[in-house]
Amino acid sequence: MTLKLVGLVGNNAPISYNRTLLTYMQTHFAGDAEISLAEIKELPLFNEADLAEVPASVQALSDQLAAADGIIIATPEYDHAIPAALKSAIEWLSTATHPFTTKPVMIVGASLGIQGTARAQDNLRQILNSPGVNAFVLPGYEFLLNTAKAQFDAEGQLTNDKTVTFLEECFSHYLKFVTDNLTDLKLVRN
Repeated sequence: MTLKLVGLVGNNAPISYNRTLLTYMQTHFAGDAEISLAEIKELPLFNEADLAEVPASVQALSDQLAAADGIIIATPEYDHAIPAALKSAIEWLSTATHPFTTKPVMIVGASLGIQGTARAQDNLRQILNSPGVNAFVLPGYEFLLNTAKAQFDAEGQLTNDKTVTFLEECFSHYLKFVTDNLTDLKLVRN
């Protein structure tokens, strides 16, 4: 069985190293899983007053995430946290539709800075563990890509062999995490 994963681009910027990272993963791990990309740039800003009618863009994203075996979220770090656009998207999804519930999630991140996305990833883990979201977040194996502009070549390929090896290690653990989750859910349903 080929695992079906969604790579969620965690910002709404037209040029994003996090999108580049997910695109790299989509190609690099094509033999291990089918990874489709999802964007948040078309989602409206979350507003509780709008819950009576879920926007079509929110519903479409929710459906894509719900149909996946697992989700990979690539987040940049803005002011020591995740971008407001990603927080807004999660607020929509945790209030209106709940596609993260018991879904195995891997967090990755690319940043222009030297510290990578360590604080944003901690922030995102906290959000994903909150009531209404209830995601199963891969423990450990944090992939933090710092100085992202220098890490990719002109074709969007990672250039550092040690970085690629570590990403492969993290992804291997994530695949096991997803497979174990699917087995556990199957046992619960039977």
